[in-house]
Amino acid sequence: HSQSPEAAYCQPGVKVVIPRGPIQAKGLLLSCIRDKNPCIFFEPKILYRSAVEEVPEGDYMVPLGKAEVLREGTDVTLIGWGSQLKILEAACDLAADEGYSCELIDLQTLYPYDIDTLETSVKKTGRVIIGHEAAVTGGWGAELSAKIQERCFEHLEAPIKRICGYDIPPSPLVFEKIHIPDALKNLTAIKETVDF
Repeated sequence: HSQSPEAAYCQPGVKVVIPRGPIQAKGLLLSCIRDKNPCIFFEPKILYRSAVEEVPEGDYMVPLGKAEVLREGTDVTLIGWGSQLKILEAACDLAADEGYSCELIDLQTLYPYDIDTLETSVKKTGRVIIGHEAAVTGGWGAELSAKIQERCFEHLEAPIKRICGYDIPPSPLVFEKIHIPDALKNLTAIKETVDF
């Protein structure tokens, strides 16, 4: 159900990936299979019933340890992974309607993560929001926030914001819409961060 334990597995010696959709799932899975290191491949269950994409039949790989910039922007950097990307994309669209320019990054590999892409983006925008479904306490956003703070402190124009699940035990499917951050919650964070 609403469990998102990925942070517990992000340890040296293991590669951890979470795809945002079927195209990335195939490419990341093939990369994990061929990698010489142990890999943990998380599959967001919601993608089984909601993701619709034309997946290429041929062989291809999505590089491990490399984030993907899905949308260029100048006001704020949004970082996410897995099924949360659809929500962040919707928040970016809502923000664009109100004149905010968001850069959206899919982390893809949680460990080892692509700090260089994150650093480049945050130094450009000066602001960052990290969104994930896991609870805010102990979630992977805390590690990213700490590393971005170390590398980009002098470039930040607002505090780093984490928009995550609530600090509650895993909830049944019927309550996931309450537990998981939606586009409007992320839009509010975008406005607060840019207008700080």
